[in-house]
Amino acid sequence: MQQTVLRASSGAVSGRPTAAPVATRASQRGRVALRPVGAAIINKPDSNEGLTYKKAGVDIDAGDELVDRIKKMNPKANIGGFGGLVPFGDSYLVAGTDGVGTKLKLAFDLDKHDTVGIDLVAMSVNDIITLGAKPLFFLDYYATGHLDVDTAEKVIKGIVDGCNDSDCILLGGETAEMPGFYQKGEYDLAGFAVGAVKKDKVIDGKSIKAGDVVLGLASSGVHSNGFSLVRKVLEVSNTSLHAPCPWDKTKSMGEALITPTVIYVRKVLELHEKVGLKGVVHITGGGMPENIPRVIPKGLGVNVKDGSWKVPELFKWVQATGKVPIDDMRRTFNMGVGLIMVVDPSKVAEVQKIAPDAFLLGEVVPGNGVKFV
Repeated sequence: MQQTVLRASSGAVSGRPTAAPVATRASQRGRVALRPVGAAIINKPDSNEGLTYKKAGVDIDAGDELVDRIKKMNPKANIGGFGGLVPFGDSYLVAGTDGVGTKLKLAFDLDKHDTVGIDLVAMSVNDIITLGAKPLFFLDYYATGHLDVDTAEKVIKGIVDGCNDSDCILLGGETAEMPGFYQKGEYDLAGFAVGAVKKDKVIDGKSIKAGDVVLGLASSGVHSNGFSLVRKVLEVSNTSLHAPCPWDKTKSMGEALITPTVIYVRKVLELHEKVGLKGVVHITGGGMPENIPRVIPKGLGVNVKDGSWKVPELFKWVQATGKVPIDDMRRTFNMGVGLIMVVDPSKVAEVQKIAPDAFLLGEVVPGNGVKFV
């Protein structure tokens, strides 16, 4: 028999968060939660030489097909962006949802649970800031076969830390204990972020034009996309998570890989307020080739200059060890670029003054798609 325990912040009544009226208003407008492009679909690996994300068990094309089918079911909802918008007075409420994926498997194997909550928050708040939204609150879903209170506390502490770094609050959540549903010692996470942006401050990409500059912000590593392929490379190479990291001898392989996702909230919102950003892209599943086109107007593409940023040694190791084709690397991983911003050429110096770590990545050009030149 399933047993669930609803967690809610102070001020909730009968276990329901105080934000329920807002959620009800959103549902009445026919909006649905975003299902991002590249949703993971399990695929049986084959034995051909050279690993790919699909051979590791994740079929991005199947995920894209599912998104297309959902779009047909919900023509009123603009599915496919990084967040869903609902009019609310002179603002929009912006909602996003995501998980941590099989990075959780590393947490189980390492018995390290204090940072995956940061990843959970990061994946959703980094999505909604692409629209210029300031995160307001976050909700989590924690599901497990048997509730280990100490482990759950560590996970939720990470969620609280992520919310603090995002200047939002953990408003509530649910803990679901489902015997027989999960492997012993394992759990799954889902997160939901809601923010707001004034209607005249929405970053929608509509003003992007040829000649605009594309800037990047570095990732901290794999972030939370592509771990099924990383784990497959570890498996076929017989590399232990406890082995010394080949590119950083001060860490174990597991310590290097489980580094939490960067939260870009404060930096992006400051830049948008002071400079004005035309487009923002969170580089998640699908990498640059799949995510950049989500914010670029039709008839335009982006040329990304190879060598304009330092690709972390982590990705070089994955590619070499797994014999992963470069196109699959680019479509699976962020390759060291966690977030992209599109700005007018006249704004580049101002952006880099506020964010010295922002680097020139490429430019917007006539055409379509993403080309590495």
